[in-house]
Amino acid sequence: MAEHVRVLIPEEQIEEKIVEIADKISEEYKGESLHLICILKGGAMFMCELAKRIHDVDISFDFMSVSSYGAGTTSSGIVKIVKDLDEPLEGKKVLIVEDIIDTGHTLNHLTKLLYNRNPVSIEICTLLNKPSRREKEVPVKYSCFEIPDKFVVGYGLDYDQRYRNLPFIGVVEFD
Repeated sequence: MAEHVRVLIPEEQIEEKIVEIADKISEEYKGESLHLICILKGGAMFMCELAKRIHDVDISFDFMSVSSYGAGTTSSGIVKIVKDLDEPLEGKKVLIVEDIIDTGHTLNHLTKLLYNRNPVSIEICTLLNKPSRREKEVPVKYSCFEIPDKFVVGYGLDYDQRYRNLPFIGVVEFD
């Protein structure tokens, strides 16, 4: 079965929205420290572009790899920590940076886990939000785009480790 990718959100639109979200974050955390936690691998491109545009905020980074997909196109519902954080969260204001929120299982599980590490606060920022698929409530504070229930790739998101490098968000269509 062959597949191709149709553009859903062009690169220019993504860049505009990232600037808008970065400005909101900058305004809210002005003069404060904020610890960004990137959810790998998909969130890496988004976090780099977002962090470059946040201003007047003391930013630190950490990375976490969490899996619930494997090689398929639907979440298994089982959350596995592949790489944990390198630094403690105690006393920090935390912003989880995610590529996409689908069923909510991963972030619901993750926020509970991270709250046990005593941060001051945890907020969530996502590039893509699919509320029509939500099974677990997730308090998303910053969301760039709400998308339909389609399997998307590009801008860090993959299909079996492919298409992450596309500069746009595309829908995978199977022939």
